[in-house]
Amino acid sequence: MEPPRILITGGTGLIGRALAADLAAGGYDVVLLSRSPERAGTLPAHVRAARWDGATAAGWQDLADGAYAIVNLAGENIGGGRWSAAAKRRIVESRTRAGAAVAAAVAGALRKPRMLLQASAVGYYGNCGDRLLPESVGPGTGFLAATCVAWEASTFAVEAAGVRRAIARSGVVLSQAGGALPKLVLPFRLFAGGPMGDGRQWMPWIHLADEVRALRFLIEDERAAGAFNLCVPTPERNADLGRAIGDVLHRPSFLPAPAFALKLALGEMASIVLEGQRCVPERLLALGFRFESADLRPALADLLRPA
Repeated sequence: MEPPRILITGGTGLIGRALAADLAAGGYDVVLLSRSPERAGTLPAHVRAARWDGATAAGWQDLADGAYAIVNLAGENIGGGRWSAAAKRRIVESRTRAGAAVAAAVAGALRKPRMLLQASAVGYYGNCGDRLLPESVGPGTGFLAATCVAWEASTFAVEAAGVRRAIARSGVVLSQAGGALPKLVLPFRLFAGGPMGDGRQWMPWIHLADEVRALRFLIEDERAAGAFNLCVPTPERNADLGRAIGDVLHRPSFLPAPAFALKLALGEMASIVLEGQRCVPERLLALGFRFESADLRPALADLLRPA
């Protein structure tokens, strides 16, 4: 019997690679859909790359037929540069076109995938101050919230085909291999670390290992449908994160990055670090998921220890 097949769009990024390795080790046949499979590099056993154009089901439709699951992570990096009108359009269109392609592949499959895992982010809730945000809270306002709403909606059609769909609203994924953490840590290594803005904004975070465990949990648990916050149960404020990084690295953590300077340097993109969400993973916990790295300082000590 062939192993169950899982397709991952956007699978050559930080989260996709880690998830692919975990799924392959668990006995799945993993296919990473990439616009440049020749640049995927060395892949783990039972993981292979296949070409797609990021916008249609052409060339990979047959892989969706009979698949166990499709994980849709595809989307242009929101932190890749200032948000010009053109950049905003690319960020949104890269997500909605990928979602439409996945929905088309599911519609054309004679044997539908058992489930679709759709990526999203806690930016869905907008900037809500100190308000507690379980999954039942509706979308906020602003560019990030509107982007997440469109991203989630891009694969909604698969539900009408009877396919279970779970939405992973991820917080800030912490990893030494990439993403936000190396950028957050750099000022501290240079003895210039501290809070961003007033430091009171909430930062819903999750260790990469728990992110992967949560994604696999949503794939495998037949009860998992709808939206799930992927972040630790006790989010920290930005200033608390700074103090924790400083403590772990034995560096000072009192030099703030003023909000006006961040806005001057980053423009509207500064909202990524100046705004936050006090999210809680209410639905994930209700299904019995348990975090292995829910405390910030031990998590940072694990991630920042010398190689």
